[in-house]
Amino acid sequence: MSLQIKEPILVIGLGGVGSKLAIKAKDALNSDCLLISNDSKDLSSKNDSIHISTKSVVNPSVPLIRGSTYMAADEIKSKIANYSTVILMSNLAGKAGAAMAPVVSEMCKESDKVVVSFAIMPFKYEKDRIFNSGISLKRVRENSECTIVLDNDSLLESNPDLNSKTCYDIANSAIMHVVKSLSTSEISFETNILTTSKDGQNIEESLRDSLKMLYENAPPNAVKRSMLYVVGGSNIPVGVINSITNLTNGILNESNSQIDMTSSNESKIVMLSSIQGMTKFEKYDPLGMIPQENTLDWTTPDCSIDCKLDLYQLE
Repeated sequence: MSLQIKEPILVIGLGGVGSKLAIKAKDALNSDCLLISNDSKDLSSKNDSIHISTKSVVNPSVPLIRGSTYMAADEIKSKIANYSTVILMSNLAGKAGAAMAPVVSEMCKESDKVVVSFAIMPFKYEKDRIFNSGISLKRVRENSECTIVLDNDSLLESNPDLNSKTCYDIANSAIMHVVKSLSTSEISFETNILTTSKDGQNIEESLRDSLKMLYENAPPNAVKRSMLYVVGGSNIPVGVINSITNLTNGILNESNSQIDMTSSNESKIVMLSSIQGMTKFEKYDPLGMIPQENTLDWTTPDCSIDCKLDLYQLE
């Protein structure tokens, strides 16, 4: 069953990367946009925005940003009240995205909105960010009808010659291809893995890298359905498109794959695959294997708040 996108649509960008993606998505969907961040530099005077204040703390932790986001709950809920669908953009490798994505997605779910979440995961070498990204993703998936995950680490594994900036550019481009197709393509519920390749490859190599990136995130038997976006399809020979279609059908099962052409000057494959079962992201949280029903502290994510209690130190 595919996801139904209902108008009016609000695109919410969290933190720096999320805000930049949200502004681009707003133009692509002709929708409204809301930017939320604890850093005023991420916000734009041209777009509706909410500044999450951490008061005098210059370098706030993830729990502190999360607790401060709860303090702005009434303002956030009032901003989303008049919309049917919320598209959430967040970089879970960043502190702001990891902190706010579970909270904002929870508020949207409580307000009975259709929630489509885009989440970018960190590189493997960003060891201090992996745990927070894992627990944030788990909550975002729980609060969203559909979660689209792009893993920077698997993109780098497939293309070790790329620098981090190029990886970010490729990831952002892939996300925008999917955003532009939301009103026309069928996207599955629950978790979808977004994969792609670097620029400058032929279409068969791009498909190979997209599949390699996919299988670094989830085992082959977990892939239930795939949508192939053939970028620049009008410039690619029909015989080549037929060849990659036959190849994809042989790998993913003909009934579970679909081709969609998108116009662009570049030529490559962007693949969106629906996953049922475990992915590698569950391992980011050592306790992630524990079912929700057996978890005592699931209701509210870890956060820091100033209770203003006048407690004296005991020696």
